[in-house]
Amino acid sequence: MIRTASLPMYNLPRMRALNAAVWDALAGLLRDRGLRDLPASLSFERPAVPDAIGPEVLFSQTCGYPLGTIYRGQYALLGVPDYIEPEAVADAAPGTHRGLFVVREHDPARTLADLRGRVFACNSRHSNSGMNLPRRSLAPLAGGRPVFARVAMTGTHPASMALVQDGGADAAAIDSLTWAFHADHQPEAVAGLRILAATVPSPAIPFVTSAATDAPTLAALRDALAAFAAAPDHAALRHALRLRAILPPEAADYGILSRYGAEAAALGYPDLA
Repeated sequence: MIRTASLPMYNLPRMRALNAAVWDALAGLLRDRGLRDLPASLSFERPAVPDAIGPEVLFSQTCGYPLGTIYRGQYALLGVPDYIEPEAVADAAPGTHRGLFVVREHDPARTLADLRGRVFACNSRHSNSGMNLPRRSLAPLAGGRPVFARVAMTGTHPASMALVQDGGADAAAIDSLTWAFHADHQPEAVAGLRILAATVPSPAIPFVTSAATDAPTLAALRDALAAFAAAPDHAALRHALRLRAILPPEAADYGILSRYGAEAAALGYPDLA
């Protein structure tokens, strides 16, 4: 079986060299720990939300919400990234992120309540920052009724931002690091947009391997990630990727993401609508 390595969550074309350098560094650290037959390079074709985390997955990063839904029993956690968040959520706790409600720069909306009756762009029903976190944030305001006139499914966060820019939707919820990386590397993607509010907090998007990965390899992966996070030689690369630290798997409670769904349902808002 050919194993794969990927970093599909923050995979802007202008970040490919940075992401490739991460795998090159990790592969070297893994070889130092006795692993062989490693992927020669990152796979840049893996979608952000694939159908499954199969036994071929040696190293990847995946949205936290599907861990408790479509990926249940398919993965093992390797580490929790602690990112330097954009200024709008600069007070975020270590190892967390949020969704950012964004609207056009001159949109009259000033609060989430002002979005009632508007069109909302959502990247995926499986998305934490695009669906689950905004659903929980809007539930207290919804009063058991739909908030939006329509929810437009776009497939990706960049497509959601583009739809708002073009006037096809009025608002979207964008992963805070997706927003930050686009501002850093592709500022035209956020041009003409502004942040209206932040969602409830979430554990950051974790690094994972397949549940089929054997115990010695799992231990080596976790150890190599920790070494990468601490090595002075990789400080510039970590800074370019806004990566402040990599926390151990037990640092985050991903179960809260399923609980957010249950809380939204208890408030009469089971679906983002």
